[in-house]
Amino acid sequence: MKFLDLAKVYIRSGAGGGGCISFRREKFIEYGGPDGGDGGCGGDVIVEVVDGLNTLIDFRYQQHFFAGNGQHGMGSQRTGKDGEDKILRVPVGTEIIDEDEETVIADLTEVGQRIVIAKGGNGGWGNLHFKSATNQAPRRSNPGQECIERTIWLRLKLIADVGLLGMPNAGKSTFLAATSNARPKVADYPFTTLIPNLGVVGIDEVEFVVADIPGLIAGASEGRGLGDTFLSHVERCAVLLHLIDGTSGDPAGDLTTIIGELEAYGGEMAAKPRITVLNKIDALDEEERVFLRDEIAAVAQGPVLMMSGVSQEGIPDVLRALRAEIDDNRLRHRKAAEEAVEDAPWQP
Repeated sequence: MKFLDLAKVYIRSGAGGGGCISFRREKFIEYGGPDGGDGGCGGDVIVEVVDGLNTLIDFRYQQHFFAGNGQHGMGSQRTGKDGEDKILRVPVGTEIIDEDEETVIADLTEVGQRIVIAKGGNGGWGNLHFKSATNQAPRRSNPGQECIERTIWLRLKLIADVGLLGMPNAGKSTFLAATSNARPKVADYPFTTLIPNLGVVGIDEVEFVVADIPGLIAGASEGRGLGDTFLSHVERCAVLLHLIDGTSGDPAGDLTTIIGELEAYGGEMAAKPRITVLNKIDALDEEERVFLRDEIAAVAQGPVLMMSGVSQEGIPDVLRALRAEIDDNRLRHRKAAEEAVEDAPWQP
């Protein structure tokens, strides 16, 4: 199945049915009168988050979604049938963006969330609604409300606890394959990973989700390589795991390049907690390991872990460091939520 994380769709809610002008005319009934029914309401266009989806591929082959129109009212005080709702089913982590591609309408992060993005029109009143003591035979009715047409963008951002960063061939896919049941493509040439991959990683009886995205190169923010198209998939992550290839020839330069691309991307990416790891140490001797670690630490201005995705040396230490950052992030969010509740005004 192909991976699709951005889709443009055209939606239209249902128009309301018009009211009916009708009079009761029955044999042997002395007094008739108005009996025109109301029109039915138009259907809504609803976006719903469902489980079991991880891509927006369904919206590649169908981009137009129209809800049903309401039926017109009828005589004998009969109300028209309401139009059927149109439901767009999307994966967890989908953002609904307006046509300007900037205004976020909704951010859907939990299964079961629903939002009405185009409300159906109300049905018009029949002439029965206008009957009064001074107007006992009204000959007027209301038309139904018009439909709402709009264009929206659906953008998927994967929900993961850890996001993998690094240059092409830094060993990100190897790390994901070694620590989870995910089976991303692994090869000895750049840009092996072309789409994001997710894997569930466990350490000390605790599991968390890791997202692997295609590698970044210098100028990715300007569209070079695969660009920074997939960086949005690690925006929601609690911590970034930056893997540096110890055999690249200039590991410190690779670190500087990735940090520069994160800053160019903007937002909170550059300020996110980041764990720096010197990878592929199985190809280095002890002296090279220490030299490269110290060189990278001077650029990163923080500790640098070492590991090998092939020999799995140092992987448990890396996973425990990730788990600690994730726990700290969840604790911060919990405290922020509690403070928000305490600061909220009292309501009966």
